[in-house]
Amino acid sequence: MGVLVPLPASRTPAFGPVRSWRSRRRTDAVSVLATSRGITTDLKDGLSGDGAQRAARRLERLLGEPGVALSDLRGSVVWSSSPPDGADADELVREILHSETPRQGAGLTGVPLHVRDELAGVMLVRAPASKRTVREGARLVMNALEHGRLEASAGQAAEAEMRALRAEISPHFVYNALTVIASLVRTDPDRACDLMLDFADYTRYSLARHGEYTTLAEEFRAVETYLALQRAVLGERLRVQVRVAPEVLAVAVPYLVLEPLVENAIRHGIEPRPEAGAVHVRGEAIGNDCVISVEDDGMGMEPDVAEAILAGRGGADSVGLANVDRRLRHVYGDWYGLVVETAAGAGTRVVVRIPRFQPGVVVK
Repeated sequence: MGVLVPLPASRTPAFGPVRSWRSRRRTDAVSVLATSRGITTDLKDGLSGDGAQRAARRLERLLGEPGVALSDLRGSVVWSSSPPDGADADELVREILHSETPRQGAGLTGVPLHVRDELAGVMLVRAPASKRTVREGARLVMNALEHGRLEASAGQAAEAEMRALRAEISPHFVYNALTVIASLVRTDPDRACDLMLDFADYTRYSLARHGEYTTLAEEFRAVETYLALQRAVLGERLRVQVRVAPEVLAVAVPYLVLEPLVENAIRHGIEPRPEAGAVHVRGEAIGNDCVISVEDDGMGMEPDVAEAILAGRGGADSVGLANVDRRLRHVYGDWYGLVVETAAGAGTRVVVRIPRFQPGVVVK
C-alpha cells in the first residue's frame, strides 16, 4: 500500500490558479471564435454591405485597437468609432487601392485586402499598431470576405439550376396542352375550363419564384396537375397512379424535385411508344427516411446511358434528372442522390430517398 506524504507548503501545487488560468484561456478562445463568426456574418454582403461598420467594431474589440476602418473598392470608408483627429483616411485609401501595397500616413496604417488574388478593399488601423496585429486583422477580414463570396456563388449556382429546370418545361407539351384545351372550348366547355385552371396552376408552380424549399404536399399537388394535363393530351395512352402516405406530406424538400422525374417518365418512357403505358408515383415513410419512386413501363434505357444522364452527359433533353440529383446530393449528402433502375425495353424506376427531418431544410 502506498504512503501519502504531504509536500512542504512552499511546494504545494497551486491547482486553483491553474484552473483559473485555463478557464480564462478557454473563455478567451470562445470569445475570439464568436467574434470571428460575427465578423463573417457582418461581411456576408462584402465591404459595401450594411454590416461593414459592425464588422469594424468587432474587429476593434478583437484587436484591442482604438480605431479600425474598412473600405470597399469605391473608397467608401466606415469607422468602428470616430476617426482619429487629423487623419486623412480617404487619401491613404486611394493610395493603397492604386498601389495594392501597405502604406502609412497621418497616424494610420493601411493594408490592402485581397480575396482570391483580387483586390477587395482596404483595412485601416490607428498607428502605432504592431505588424502582427494588422496582419491578423487583415487575414480575418479576408477570410470573412471569401466565405461571403463562396456563399454567394452557391446561391447563384442554385438559382442557375432552378432557371435550367424551368427552361426544361417542354414547349411541345405546352403547345399540345393548349391545343387540347382549345378543342374542348365548344364541345366540353366545363372540362376546358378545368384544364385551363390546371394549366394556370402548373405554370404558376413551375415558373413563379419560390423559396428554396417546399413541402411534399405541394410537390405532389404539382405532379397531379401536370398528370391531369398529360392525360388530356395523351388520352387512353397514359394510365396514372399516385399513392402517397399522409405522414410524409409535411416533409420539407428542395423545390421542384418531383415534377422533372414524372415529366422524364412520360417524355422518354411513354410518349415514344405507340401503345398505352403507365406511370406510378409513390411516397412512403420507411424508418426515418421518406422514399419516393416514379416508375414507368415504357422504353427504358441501357444502364450506362442512365449513368451518363446522372453525370450530366446525357444532352439537353436530360438536364432535369442530373439537376435534381445534384441538388439532392448538395442538400442531404451523397447518400441521398437519385437511384435509377432501368434496362432497354423494361421501363424505368427512379427512387428518391431523403431524411424526413434534416437540419436547415425548412419551408419559409
